[in-house]
Amino acid sequence: MIEEVVKFSVVFFAVVEPVSLIPIFAAMTAGAKPEYTRRMARKAAIIAGIILTLFAFVGGAFLEVMGITLDAFRIFGGLVLFLIALDMIFVRESGARTATTSEQDEAHHREDISVFPLAFPFIAGPGALATILLTFGAHGHEPLLFGALLGVVAVILLITLLFMRIAPTINRIMGVTGANVIGRLSGVVLGALAMQYVIDGLKGSFR
Repeated sequence: MIEEVVKFSVVFFAVVEPVSLIPIFAAMTAGAKPEYTRRMARKAAIIAGIILTLFAFVGGAFLEVMGITLDAFRIFGGLVLFLIALDMIFVRESGARTATTSEQDEAHHREDISVFPLAFPFIAGPGALATILLTFGAHGHEPLLFGALLGVVAVILLITLLFMRIAPTINRIMGVTGANVIGRLSGVVLGALAMQYVIDGLKGSFR
């Protein structure tokens, strides 16, 4: 149980990547009042939590209804996470976790940025949702482990919320280079774990 919790913690933290949200959130709320910044951060974390929790509870059932095996989703999810890991290592953006340029321009002109693009796709993006489906789908019959995994999700969302709340300060201290270094290290770990998902999926499919 402890091994599964630790593994999920590492993968989910790497996928959500709260550190990378610091310069993004700081830029999107530049010049805004502190009350607005706090409200957007809080709403984004809550909405992302609702989305992720919903996937945790109904994701496994959805796969069954669609006739998709967990091993097939492990392969697909592993490939998605691997692409995200490559983006993190080479410090580039893709549609796997970010909004398009036109969507970002639209977000800059929106009064409420909590749902889009903060909650989705920056926090509860495709990678995070795939990780939730893979992990909770495999352990839905273990209430204790299921609860522990939900606790991990809550903790990482709280960390994400904290990082957004103090984004301007951290952004000045860490800078772009610091964020990129942390992102690259997280990407290496995520890439290895993503390949493990693919290997496990292939093994399960050809048994």
